[in-house]
Amino acid sequence: MHVVFVEPSFPNNQREFLRGLLSTGARVSAISERPAEALPSELREGLFQFERVRSVVDEHALAEAVKRLGQRAKVDRLEATVEAHVMAAAHVREQLGIYGTTSRTAWLCRDKPAMKEAARKAGVACAASARVTSVAEAEAFANSTGYPLICKPLDGAGASGTHKVTSNQELQKALAELRVAQGRSIAMEEFLEGHEGFYDTLSVAGKPVLDFACHYYPNVLEAMRTRWISPQIVCTNRIDGGHYQELRQLGQQVITALGIWTSPTHMEWFAGPKGLRFSEIGCRPPGVGVWDLYCAANDFDLYAAWAHAIVHEQVPFQPSRKFSAGMIALRPDRDGTIDHYEGLEVVQQRYREWLIDVHTPRPGTPTQGVEGGYMANAWLRMRHPDFDTLRTMLDDVGRTLKVRAR
Repeated sequence: MHVVFVEPSFPNNQREFLRGLLSTGARVSAISERPAEALPSELREGLFQFERVRSVVDEHALAEAVKRLGQRAKVDRLEATVEAHVMAAAHVREQLGIYGTTSRTAWLCRDKPAMKEAARKAGVACAASARVTSVAEAEAFANSTGYPLICKPLDGAGASGTHKVTSNQELQKALAELRVAQGRSIAMEEFLEGHEGFYDTLSVAGKPVLDFACHYYPNVLEAMRTRWISPQIVCTNRIDGGHYQELRQLGQQVITALGIWTSPTHMEWFAGPKGLRFSEIGCRPPGVGVWDLYCAANDFDLYAAWAHAIVHEQVPFQPSRKFSAGMIALRPDRDGTIDHYEGLEVVQQRYREWLIDVHTPRPGTPTQGVEGGYMANAWLRMRHPDFDTLRTMLDDVGRTLKVRAR
C-alpha cells in the first residue's frame, strides 16, 4: 500500500496524521508547500518520497506531484485532512483513478445549500435553507421563512463569515458585508434555537466505527462574538447511553445521504424546540485540537486509528470512554498585548490531576480578536470521569483564570 498525504507540515497537528500513517507499515509519501526540513527528522526519515509544490490546492500541480510519486510505486490512496485541501484532493483522485472520497461527496460537504438539499431528500431533519445569488432572492427567502436567519459563505467552515440577522436592516448589512450585490452567492437558512454540539466519526465503508459527541457552551455564534465569555467545548463519555441514540442515527443518515465512505466526519447539530436537527458536515476531522481531546479522553491513538482505516479499512482500537474531556478558551480582557495572568497557579494547583495541557502565550504576545476562535489566545484542556464534574471544573477555571492585556 502506497499512501500519499497532502500537506504534513502545517498546521502543526498535521504531523500527527503523518505519524499515524507511518505507524501502519505502509509506504507513505507526502506533498507539501514547505520543504521537507520543516518536518521533524523522525517523520521525514520515515517517508518513502516527498514532493514540494507551490500550492496544494493547485490541482494541476497536485496531480503532477502525485504522478511523479507514482513512478516508483503505484499510488493507492491520496489523503487530505484540512478542509481547504479536501476538494482538490478529490478532483485529483478522480483524474488519476485513485480510490477515496469522490468529488461529489467533497462538494456536498462544502456547499451548504446542496448539502441540505441532499440531506432533506434522504429524510434528514434540518433547517429551511436556500442558495442565494442576489439581494432580491435573499429578501424573498426572508419574507417566506421569517426572522431570525443565518447568512454565511457557501463553503465557510465553522462560524467563519456567519451573520445572524433579525430584521430587514440587519439583513441588508449582512448582504453588503458578504458582497451579494457584487455577484457572490451565499447560503441562507432558518436560525435554529436550542443547544448546539457536534458529532464526529471515523467511518469505514460508509459506517461509523468510532464516534464521539461534543457540546458547545455557549453556542458558537454567541461564543465568537462576546469577549467576556470563556467558551467551552466538552466531549462526553456517555455516548453509549440511550440519550445519544437519536444523534447516532442522524449521523448515519447524513453519512449515507452524502456518500461518505472511508473518512473522518465532523457534523454540527442543534437540539431544541423543533427536536434534533442536522446543521452541516465535513468529510474531515474537526479543528481546534478536538482529536487530541478524544485521545486523552479514551486512552488511545485516534490518529493511528484513522491511518489504519485508510490503509486497512479496519480499526484495531476501541475508545475506553473512561473520561469526558473539554477545552476552555481564555480571552484577553482587551485588544493589545498580553500583560499577565491572574489565577493561573490557583487553577494548576486545584486541578493538577485532571489537566491535560495549558497554553498561555508569554507576556508581550499580541492578542488575537474574539472572532479568531477557541485557540486564538490562551486555552486550557482537562478531563474527568464524570461529565458534570468536568463542566463544573471548567466553569470554575473560567471564573478564576483571567488574561490581562494592555
